[in-house]
Amino acid sequence: MLAKSSSELVRQQNSALVLSALRRHGRLAHTQMCEVTRLSSATVSAITADLERAGIIERIEQQAISARGRPRVQFGQRRDCGYVIIITISSDVIQYSLVDYAGTLLDRFSEPRPEQGPEQFLAAMQSALERVLSRSRIARHKVLIVSISSKGLVHPSLPTLVWSPVFGAKSVDFSNLLGSGWEASLVLNNETLLVATALSRQQDSPGRVTETDLAALSLGHSIGLGVARRLGSGSPEIIAPNFGHMLHVSNGALCRCGTSGCIEAYAGFYAILRSAFEAPADRIPAKFVPLSEIEKIATRARQGHRSSRLAFRQAGIALGNGLSRLLSLYGAMPVFITGPGTRFYDLLQDGLEDGLAKTLGVRLSGMPALTVVADEAALVFEGHLLLAFSRVDQEVLHMIGRQGQVAS
Repeated sequence: MLAKSSSELVRQQNSALVLSALRRHGRLAHTQMCEVTRLSSATVSAITADLERAGIIERIEQQAISARGRPRVQFGQRRDCGYVIIITISSDVIQYSLVDYAGTLLDRFSEPRPEQGPEQFLAAMQSALERVLSRSRIARHKVLIVSISSKGLVHPSLPTLVWSPVFGAKSVDFSNLLGSGWEASLVLNNETLLVATALSRQQDSPGRVTETDLAALSLGHSIGLGVARRLGSGSPEIIAPNFGHMLHVSNGALCRCGTSGCIEAYAGFYAILRSAFEAPADRIPAKFVPLSEIEKIATRARQGHRSSRLAFRQAGIALGNGLSRLLSLYGAMPVFITGPGTRFYDLLQDGLEDGLAKTLGVRLSGMPALTVVADEAALVFEGHLLLAFSRVDQEVLHMIGRQGQVAS
């Protein structure tokens, strides 16, 4: 029995390698799959036969260009094997995306975020999920996972938003979002964690120099941070510490979270607005500031307006000081800067680098690489796909394994 269990475990691990290779490289021929996974030809043949029989992958024949000889056979995910719904919660809208098992985007729409409390918020999301199904005529049981992301503090093991810019300390429990008829798993992730996940995978792309660790700093209404660290030869550990609400100045400016002196209270959009107009530091911050208002402040700053320039410089210093603490804890790593605030990076850069330069590690090792990546939405979506399909593939293989045990 033990030998059979060990053999089944190895078979499941090898099957996971095959599915992972298809996720990363797209359609692959038999020989390509052997090269990528480093599995033997016989092992790949057995696994692809099992996955094809279970309806997880399919073979695609391509006729040779010369129209002579045997068609080339490639393997790929069977698109209608199942579906993933991705929900991205932002300050003013909620975006819903439907993706098939091969990772193809099939449908996407956005709805305004409800202004009421968590109960009305969840009810609106339930209605939108039904709309996702009806628009594409997909049955509930065909959805394999619903992946949700938001800014804020996410519970480490439950699908619960503990604190968010939208609802503050009113937690949102998504565990009952899916009602009867749904068989899908449900996961909730911090948005900047997904950004770090996507960036980490991109650094592993063929032809690129792989960095050991990296940080993703998100600038906007909120300040977010994702950190990807490799703790050995395995997959990176990715975390999203509560960076925006780390202490920057003791008894400092009032933050949206209700405390004083947070990094976000100096670097968030509402903080830049408050500072630019020289409002009292203890004034209750606006929940959300239209991007157009920050654009106006940036225009004045670029024209030399003193308080507007100072507002961005103070924001940069707060960010730099926070990053210096991160580097002191984890060591040198490149920092990728994302989010709508990147359009003001020219105004933030001097303060950010000054804040970093005051730490011993930076003085000894030099300034970390700072790279602006403007399209944060694409990174969030890619991070959703990576984590969702990693979980979906494991669940599919586990299901196949159970069916095999029952059959035997």
